[in-house]
Amino acid sequence: MQLVLASTSPRRRDLLARIGAVPARVAAPNIDESPLKGELPRPYALRLAEAKARAVDRAEGEIVVAGDTTIAVGRRILPPAETPEIQRELLRLLSGRRHHALSAVCVIGTDGRARTRLSDTVVAFKRLTEVEIDRYVDCGEGLGKAGGYAIQGRAEAFVRFLSGSHSGVIGLPLFDTRALLESAGFPLG
Repeated sequence: MQLVLASTSPRRRDLLARIGAVPARVAAPNIDESPLKGELPRPYALRLAEAKARAVDRAEGEIVVAGDTTIAVGRRILPPAETPEIQRELLRLLSGRRHHALSAVCVIGTDGRARTRLSDTVVAFKRLTEVEIDRYVDCGEGLGKAGGYAIQGRAEAFVRFLSGSHSGVIGLPLFDTRALLESAGFPLG
């Protein structure tokens, strides 16, 4: 039985290693990540995790794991910070308020059945000054990330409150991932 990671994210690979799950191979899922009209954040994250898992070819004896982390403010799905300007807008929006880091994981077992779970972590940022926002954007670590920040880096100093899965905010909720892998029969140490 071999594990396939449907993600090229080094963070997800590192997180899997923390629970003793080393992928035999890594495959990049190619899917459209655009939200559907009227789609809410929770169903969106779950849909993307399953779509990523199903987008990767699975050979006999392979288990596929995929994840999606979505940052949401209320019913609004925040985009990844593709440019420094978008990142500044996102950080201004998150400044001084709570948001949800929704981390969905999907495991497709050797039986072909998709198993999914969603971790909802509430994160509250301190009120950020324009100088703090500029310095963070200039360091480059949040570019391309959901919500415009990487909690495992400098942005952790902005967090005044967190309730839920820290690893989920990084990119893969380890408690839920472990449970899904075990239910699919993947041996963990």
